Amino acid sequence: MLEIDIARKSYPDRGGQPHLALEALRMRVRPGEFACVVGPSGCGKSTLLNLVGGLDADFQGRIALDGQPPAGGVGFMFQEPRLMPWLTVLDNVRLVLGDDPGGPERARQLLAAMELGDVLDAFPGRLSGGMQRRVALARAFVIEPRLLLMDEPFVSLDAPTADRLRTMLVEIWRERQTTVLFVTHDLREALALGDRVFFLSGAPARVVLELPVRLDRPRSPANPAVQALQQAVLERHPELLAGLANAADDAIEETELEQP
Repeated sequence: MLEIDIARKSYPDRGGQPHLALEALRMRVRPGEFACVVGPSGCGKSTLLNLVGGLDADFQGRIALDGQPPAGGVGFMFQEPRLMPWLTVLDNVRLVLGDDPGGPERARQLLAAMELGDVLDAFPGRLSGGMQRRVALARAFVIEPRLLLMDEPFVSLDAPTADRLRTMLVEIWRERQTTVLFVTHDLREALALGDRVFFLSGAPARVVLELPVRLDRPRSPANPAVQALQQAVLERHPELLAGLANAADDAIEETELEQP
């Protein structure tokens, strides 16, 4: 279980004044669950991931994975692939393995599953943007993480390439049962990928709506059921993507989440 209880997170703004980014933010993500986080631009979604991943420990509150502070076994995938240009595809994936004796073979298998088996010795500059993202995805999974943190990893890709990568991501996630916390600004992407979606307010961010998604898999952002659910959510909470939810409303009813 991933438990997030952030009482307060602030940092200096450009003028040196304190900026309150997160406050009274509480989330629970079950083992093996694919959870998505949606919120307005600048609300603190990336800040949240940095706290959960241990990249920033300066906050008030508690974050625990299976009762302990997240440490080893946490994988990251960012908006940019962040590949080392002087390393080959295979070496970029092996870079995070340390002394794991089974790691190199696992890296080869993951890259083959990503349809990259024929470019193991290529350098990142020779790859398309979509191929670079596949390498980054393989690198994130090769350590067999208990928790995978993803910060808008498909945001700059064309729709067909992004759909292909989402399909690969879900296939690997279902096989390995990794807990995923996926940040996106795209509601349809969140509804297509997630078991649950957490909607954040504007800064200081807190959870304003927690939405279980019970649509059948597989699904894509273009799926009619996903589009219908998006419409139902926004009809009930028209300002949700601006970080506001109707306080008088309960979560979306289960009947509205079923596959049409």
